[in-house]
Amino acid sequence: MIYKATTTNGVQKDQAERLRLIMKNRNETDRAGKSHPRILTISSGKGGVGKTNIAINLGIAFAEEGKRVVVMDADLGLANVNVILGIIPKFNLYHVIRKQKRIRDIIVDTQYGIQIIAGASGFSQLANLQDEDRANFVDELKSLAYADIIIIDTGAGVSQNVLSFLRAADEAIIVTTPEPTAITDAYGIIKSISSEVMGPNIKLVVNRVNSMMEGKKVAERVINIAGQFLNIKVDNLGFIFEDSVVPRAVIKQDPFIKSAPKSKASESIRHLKSRLLDIRYTEEGGLGRFLKNLFGSKG
Repeated sequence: MIYKATTTNGVQKDQAERLRLIMKNRNETDRAGKSHPRILTISSGKGGVGKTNIAINLGIAFAEEGKRVVVMDADLGLANVNVILGIIPKFNLYHVIRKQKRIRDIIVDTQYGIQIIAGASGFSQLANLQDEDRANFVDELKSLAYADIIIIDTGAGVSQNVLSFLRAADEAIIVTTPEPTAITDAYGIIKSISSEVMGPNIKLVVNRVNSMMEGKKVAERVINIAGQFLNIKVDNLGFIFEDSVVPRAVIKQDPFIKSAPKSKASESIRHLKSRLLDIRYTEEGGLGRFLKNLFGSKG
C-alpha cells in the first residue's frame, strides 16, 4: 500500500514551512535564557493503534519527572484527548483559530500533572488558513514557550494537516501494531515525511505486542525496509505490551499509568520516557529496590 499526498510538492513544502514558524524557531530563547520546548509529534498511518493513549500516558510519565507538559490534540477531525481523560472543555483550537479565544483561555489543567489543549473536532483546514488567521495562530502557540515538552497528538493517516505537524516537529513518533495493515500504513507515513531535508527525527513504537521478541521483529522489519528503500534512519524507541488494563482505563476515562501504575503497559510507557529523556529506568526504585537487592527478595 502506497500513500501519496494530494497536493503538489511545492504546496506541501510551503505549508510545512509555514507551520514550522509555529512549532519550532530555534534561533531565539526567551528572556530567561530557557530553550524552547521539546516538541514530540505522535502519529500513525492507521487509526485505532493506541496513539492518543500513548500521547496522554507518556505526557503523564514526563510530568512524573518534574517536566512541564502540554498535550495538544491536533486531530482536527476527531479530537479525543479530552474524552480519554473525561474532560469536557468549553473551548478548543477552533476558537483560537477563529480568534474567539486565546491559547491561555483554552488550556486545561488536569489532575495528572499535565495540561491539555482540546482539538477542534470537525475542523480540518488548518493547513489552508488565510495568512491573517495563520499569523494569529503562530502568535498564540508561541505562548506555550513555558513548557518543557509539548506532545502533539495528530490524526491518523497522511492528510496535509498530519504531515505539516510531523514535518515541523523535533521528533516524530510513529505508532504501529503487529497487524500487517498497521505496519504497511506506518511505512506509508514514514515515506511521506522521508523527503524532508530538515525533517524530524523519526522514532517507531510498536504497540500491543505479546512478547519482547514480537516487538523487536516488527520494529526491525519497518526500520530495515525504511533504510533499504527510503535511505533514512528510523530509531526503535521501544514497544508496549498488550494489557487488559488499557481498555478498562479508557472506559473509566482514567489513564492506565495512574489507575494501574505497576501494569505491563505502564512499565512500557516509562521505558519509552526514559529512552526519550536518556535516563536509566528501573521498575522499582528507592528503599524498595535497595531492600530487594540487599536481601534478594522476589516478592
